[in-house]
Amino acid sequence: MLGGKIAFLTLCILHSIPRVKIETGRSGKSKSRIRKGQQEGTMRIGITCYPTYGGSGVVATELGIELAVMGHEVHFISYSQPFRLNGRDDGIFYHEVPVSSYPLFEFPPYDLALASRMAEVAEYYSLDLLHVHYAIPHSVSALLARQMLAKRGRRLPFVTTLHGTDITLVGLDRSYLPITRHAIEESDGVTSISNYLRDKTIADFGISRPIETITNFVNCDVYTPIKDEATRARCRAQYAAPEESLLVHLSNFRPVKRVTDVVKIFALVARERPAQLILIGDGPDRSSAEWLAHDLGIHSRIHFLGKQERVSELLALGDLLLMPSELESFGLAALEAMACKVPSIATRVGGVPELIDEGVTGLLFPVGDVDAMAAGALSLLNNPSRLDAMREAARKNAQKRFCSTLVVPQYVRYYEQILGQ
Repeated sequence: MLGGKIAFLTLCILHSIPRVKIETGRSGKSKSRIRKGQQEGTMRIGITCYPTYGGSGVVATELGIELAVMGHEVHFISYSQPFRLNGRDDGIFYHEVPVSSYPLFEFPPYDLALASRMAEVAEYYSLDLLHVHYAIPHSVSALLARQMLAKRGRRLPFVTTLHGTDITLVGLDRSYLPITRHAIEESDGVTSISNYLRDKTIADFGISRPIETITNFVNCDVYTPIKDEATRARCRAQYAAPEESLLVHLSNFRPVKRVTDVVKIFALVARERPAQLILIGDGPDRSSAEWLAHDLGIHSRIHFLGKQERVSELLALGDLLLMPSELESFGLAALEAMACKVPSIATRVGGVPELIDEGVTGLLFPVGDVDAMAAGALSLLNNPSRLDAMREAARKNAQKRFCSTLVVPQYVRYYEQILGQ
């Protein structure tokens, strides 16, 4: 039944993403060093990220796609192909990192295998620089790759982008703190996705080097509202009746996302008015959310869709996004929803206030206050004119501040600055 709904949704959305070809290079000798027709002034950029369902991997992948559209040559280097890379554009190469399972190693040494692969790809494809997303262990691997190539007279600068839990959780583990600090200090350039994360990194790690804030972004031509109301109503009918509100949540279902709070908020909303909930994503807390929905007697009104590649088509159907996270260094899901004209009910944590203008593009509440969040959601759902004004403001704010056409050129200028040092 779920597969049929998703298939129908894909067919009925008129603004679907065009499918284009990916260039894949798994072995060092499978591709030419120079891409035909490469424009003068463009760069060859290596990108490493966690390829799984999460904000850092999404941003890194979308950045690579946007850079390729601009004419740059992009090489993804990771243990598996990033999930949002399927069926996209020319000029993108993927290089798998093979990891040995030798019995001597209790844990496969991925960081060393990654460093070796980075150096290999950089040398064979004449990369101009590496851009690594998430400090642990990617910046350490990039540092090793740079040192390996320096011995052979080859310069390979690297940029580290800090995304959040690499600093707020993993990096502050005493066993990782010294190496994380060292990798940040030794990076040729460091960027952060929010001022909050930049300031926290400087304070908690005692960083003395400059960190540039370049926010997350969204492709405003892909993440866009469905303009034709008849089309939106037809697609929305797969999940909610015309008189029902439709709430949405998007995450990797890790504990920090507080998915059970999403279910609790929805239960309170559904007690007061007809409503349905779409949950997009998967992860360790999905089972807890499913059982809670069953225990509260609302499981029939919640749609667990699992991981989805084309989330823009689903977000555009919602009335509100629920993001009750313990911590968000930025809040990419809220930005994607804003671009689709969907305001957020979120927590006042981390970098979220830098994204959501409280009372204008969304409502913010303390962590764990599900009663207040439900009341906030109901105050908007019961006031269509206020909700419509907030929907318009959300879209305009995304277009004005966070479109890829505004943010990606900031990365290009930063690369040029690093290469010119």
